[in-house]
Amino acid sequence: MSNLSPIHGLIPPIITPLADRDSLDVDGLSRLLDHLVAGSVHGIFVLGTTGEGPSLSHHLRREMVATTARLLAGRLPLYVGITDTSLVDAINLANFSADAGAAAVVAAPPFYFQAGQTELRHWFEQLLADLPLPLLLYNIPSCTKIAIELETIADLIDHESIIGLKDSSGDLTYLRSAIDLAGDRRPGWPVLVGPEHLLADAIALGASGGVAGGANLVPGLFVALYESLRSGNTTESERLQQLVIHLQELYTIGKYGSAFLKSVKCGLELRGVCSGLLAAPFDAFHAPERERVANFLNDSPLAGFLPH
Repeated sequence: MSNLSPIHGLIPPIITPLADRDSLDVDGLSRLLDHLVAGSVHGIFVLGTTGEGPSLSHHLRREMVATTARLLAGRLPLYVGITDTSLVDAINLANFSADAGAAAVVAAPPFYFQAGQTELRHWFEQLLADLPLPLLLYNIPSCTKIAIELETIADLIDHESIIGLKDSSGDLTYLRSAIDLAGDRRPGWPVLVGPEHLLADAIALGASGGVAGGANLVPGLFVALYESLRSGNTTESERLQQLVIHLQELYTIGKYGSAFLKSVKCGLELRGVCSGLLAAPFDAFHAPERERVANFLNDSPLAGFLPH
């Protein structure tokens, strides 16, 4: 279906810079993309969880896809999240993304109504029948209320248009089993890890890369960690992993589950990259939290990787 190279490396799920609740901060998006390209990431993923995809209007999702594609200008492959409760809307966004120049689409299970595995498999089969682009499966049960179970992956993995799995479950046993399944059934089929603090463990198990939200702030850190892990430079990978662990402290600012997203967006705003506004129902950090983010960034050993 496609001559797309196997997905690998560090692919940031980029934030959506907002000018207001239904328009983009285009200049900020341009600076963010330049920062990520300079950090040598291997691809760009829009409209994922970190991109607040399900919270955006259909108009804004399309604007994000088209504007990102235009600003990237072919420098990196573009992957688009099409996760939706509506099969038709997911297909429509995939068609739009194909016209904009995306390389592939990414879909988690439909949320709200909790489907069974038979229904989930049927959903993906219907989706695949009408997709104009290859599909990366996205397992994130914390948001969708249903996991893509290994038996379902086994039923789908031979479909040539399914080009890999992104696993954000945080379950390394599941990740290992998916990697083993791919090795038995479709060698070279990529499995990528979502939670950034598990990147080193996942690569050790045979994962093809990571989709690290913190790479919006420090892409060079995660790329360097990935490269050191792949080359077997244990000393360097251990040093960089300690920086990744340090970065996790930033996400403890704020008391809600949205703290990760708020801290990343706030950090990018404080560093002059883009707007820190969030889509409803989330609010941006107020002055006390902003000061804590500023202090963290100013005093951080991550300085060499942060936007200047």
